[in-house]
Amino acid sequence: MGIVQKKTLVLGASLNESRYSNKAIKKLVQFNYDVLAIGKKEGEVCGVEIKNSISNNIKIHTLSIYLSPSNQIDYINFILKLFPHRIIFNPGAENPELYNLFSSKGINCENSCTLVLLSTKQY
Repeated sequence: MGIVQKKTLVLGASLNESRYSNKAIKKLVQFNYDVLAIGKKEGEVCGVEIKNSISNNIKIHTLSIYLSPSNQIDYINFILKLFPHRIIFNPGAENPELYNLFSSKGINCENSCTLVLLSTKQY
């Protein structure tokens, strides 16, 4: 096992194995990233506990979003307080309004795919 990488929070995590957030958690763990997860249903994926919420006092490097734009609204203040280094808006989660808001606050934002970034060693 390698060195644990910078912490990633998966927002919109799912226990459903066919969901991309679930696949992303597994791939992040496989690549030795420290992973936290927030989802509607609590549970566990690959040793990562999915919770309904977490403290915004935790230091997060990357926030990987798997929520539709309409479901992101409730998390705006949480994300601003969390102030991650980077936010990845995965396919289906693209949100130009929030992208611009978070970018204007100094957060690096990208419309990308966590799974592709990991697979191509660009994460």
